[in-house]
Amino acid sequence: MGEEELIKKRLEDMARKCHHGHVFVFSTFLSLAEQDVFHRLRLADQATDQAGWVLFGGREDSERNMLRFGREEELGYAEDFPITCVEMAPLRQKFADELTHRDFLGALMNLGIERSTLGDIIILENKGYVFCTTVIAPVIVKELERIKHTPVKCRIAEAPQDVAAPYSVSKKIQVSSERIDAIIAKTYQLSRGESLELFRQKKVFLNGFSCDNCSALLKPDDVVTTRGFGKFAYLGYESTSKKGKKNIIISVK
Repeated sequence: MGEEELIKKRLEDMARKCHHGHVFVFSTFLSLAEQDVFHRLRLADQATDQAGWVLFGGREDSERNMLRFGREEELGYAEDFPITCVEMAPLRQKFADELTHRDFLGALMNLGIERSTLGDIIILENKGYVFCTTVIAPVIVKELERIKHTPVKCRIAEAPQDVAAPYSVSKKIQVSSERIDAIIAKTYQLSRGESLELFRQKKVFLNGFSCDNCSALLKPDDVVTTRGFGKFAYLGYESTSKKGKKNIIISVK
């Protein structure tokens, strides 16, 4: 059985457990590729789609998300996502290394923590904030003492909803067409070849689904996520320039 089939089976088992056990059922954090498998499964399987699902990663617009099956009105109780945010801060910022996403993730993985227990990692003023399963949070707080050459102190973030809250900036860009590859290239200042390579590497997701059609035309409110670059929403066409280029508006998150 291939990896995708294993993911499908696991998700179907979760939906059945929720239905027959009358309980909320949670996954660990799902990657964009795993969320794509779920979206395609729910469109093909009515039982899975009707199981009352929510994807959430600890904050709005998370890339890595937990999947929860179950509806409060049907189960008769409420249950929050088992997600905790941990702050990882250098003990002395003045002497700290400049820490990157890779540095924080590498230090966490060196603790022997499974990637699936970790959600998004946000960096703000050389501090890292990781959304993780509530079970693994105390391990991080207790065990993580150094990132690269920098001693760090970890603590549970008191207001995780305020941590590096997602923001968006609307901007006008000029493209030859509303093709997704053209807009990605312009948004992230890539060459056409670099943009096409992202599709070949399956790093582009359109409205939650993996997108391999580089010539797809975007529609207003489409959301494009490009692994390693970020996310933007296409807001629509505004006008045509004197040289025949299209002026469009996007919201970069």
